[in-house]
Amino acid sequence: MPCCGLCQYETNKLVRIQSVRLGSMKWSLNGFILLFICIMMLWNRKYQEFDLVVSSVTTKVKGVAQTHLPGVGDMVWDGVDYSGPSQDKNSFFVVTNVIVTKNQKQGKCPEVPRIGRSCRTDRDCERGAWDQQSHGIQTGSCVKFDVLTKTCEVSAWCPIEKKGNPPRPALLAAAENFTVLIKNNIRFPAFNFIRRNILPTMNGPYLRSCQRVNDPLCPIFRLGDIVREAGEKFSEMAIEGGVIGILIKWECNLDWLMQRCLPKYSFRRLDEKESNKTLYPGLNFRYAKYNTVNGVEERTLYKAFGIRFDVMVFGQAGKFSFIQLIIYIGSTLSYYALTTILIDWLIGTSCYSAEVGQNYSEKKVESVQDKQKCILCVSHVDENNILLVKRSLKKSLQDIKPTSVQPRKEDAGHLRAVLSLLQSGVGANHDAQPPLDRKPDPNTKPCRPAWCKCDHCAPSSVPQEELCCRRSVGTCITSSPLFEQLVLRRSLLEAVLQYRDPLSSLADRGQTATLRHCAYRQYISWRFGVPPNDTHPVIPSCCVWRVREEYPSPDGQYSGFRPVRIASMQACQMESCERSVST
Repeated sequence: MPCCGLCQYETNKLVRIQSVRLGSMKWSLNGFILLFICIMMLWNRKYQEFDLVVSSVTTKVKGVAQTHLPGVGDMVWDGVDYSGPSQDKNSFFVVTNVIVTKNQKQGKCPEVPRIGRSCRTDRDCERGAWDQQSHGIQTGSCVKFDVLTKTCEVSAWCPIEKKGNPPRPALLAAAENFTVLIKNNIRFPAFNFIRRNILPTMNGPYLRSCQRVNDPLCPIFRLGDIVREAGEKFSEMAIEGGVIGILIKWECNLDWLMQRCLPKYSFRRLDEKESNKTLYPGLNFRYAKYNTVNGVEERTLYKAFGIRFDVMVFGQAGKFSFIQLIIYIGSTLSYYALTTILIDWLIGTSCYSAEVGQNYSEKKVESVQDKQKCILCVSHVDENNILLVKRSLKKSLQDIKPTSVQPRKEDAGHLRAVLSLLQSGVGANHDAQPPLDRKPDPNTKPCRPAWCKCDHCAPSSVPQEELCCRRSVGTCITSSPLFEQLVLRRSLLEAVLQYRDPLSSLADRGQTATLRHCAYRQYISWRFGVPPNDTHPVIPSCCVWRVREEYPSPDGQYSGFRPVRIASMQACQMESCERSVST
């Protein structure tokens, strides 16, 4: 029962090159890659499992300042006054500048003038109307705002807050010296690890005296230092306000020998400073303080400008994990393919010898040609190279330009066998006798065709058969004594046939067609050596006709050139050779 694909195993074929230079290059590159992998593993802690931080933040601002408010007088500001309304849990606000509107009462008063919103008569004011810029609801009356301007009357807190720029310099510029204590508690759930930025070694005396200038781990920060490290100037930012980010980064290594988990603080401005110069600058909000005078409720309105500080915590903790180490090692094994890619590239380029590169390429790569693509292999007696050309159905093979030129590789085994047979004189008694079945060739050769260079070729209607033994005009190879000895000599051909099939009978070896096919094979081994893979050797027309004259077909019929791929002439069997040359 044949085995299915489940019973088979496939693996890659390796080519081993014995070279000190390539071996040294290989191990040097592998060593460099291994060093790089180890450095990156230690630098990025790829051998660890990581977990993201879970955090909570509380803040406490301390500081006192005294300011002189126009129309109010001297005022002392403490944490309740300048902290403003409650902010988000991870942020706090500090007032740095104010605009005050005193003694507002519920009543009717003229609206603050705006462009295009003045009035002349009561018909210009709609009772009950309001818009996003209104401070109250219109009563339907048009009243004087000042000597030159009339506006619609509104029901609102009067007097209405007037438009104006914040004071310069900022009224609470002293807030630069305020301090904030940031308490940050973190947890890494995957490792059940808890820590806070106030370390166990930080006691009361330490917190009362620590300064960030001398200790980067101090959790108490001066507001002026925060703004300065964010690249801003406190006195300028305090006028209209803004947003500052306080970034706390935790990069923790929880391995027993290298345990380290400390916060790192950094600061940056978060609002868009450039756009704030033209529209809605800084950060401000309004709040009021209420009181009752003679039974009438009054309030003092504060438009407060200030800086909001957003505390953002991020980070991760890592701990050794054998699984992560194995995954990292597996993912980096592919880097070693760079060594093979680089060395293959060097061998295939001019950085290395062409002969070694060609030999390596043939050993490593097996080319498979498309059925529609036929590469012919041509050898001329006046050139020492093998020409590779594409078959054409219209153009003579002699005139086709080669696609590539390769050096000829000698078939050493065939050469030794032929020389041994020639020296031993095997079958010499047969050389004096003509073939028993030889008859005159009825296909006499006509005049020399235009593509012939040796004056011994015959015309053909098939372009693949229009090939001469020479590239330029000269003597034909068939006139050489070696042609008679290596290709036509009957005793040599019979010895080759007997070598390939020791049990064949003499009658079988005497067949003319068999001798003719063996002669073709002898010519290919002699002139082509080992043909390049996936190519089809072509025998010149003059040589074909000379072999046919020596060993003719009884009926005078020949099949002609039929290309079939020949991988190696040393492994060529009789049947394949008969199909791969002109028969």
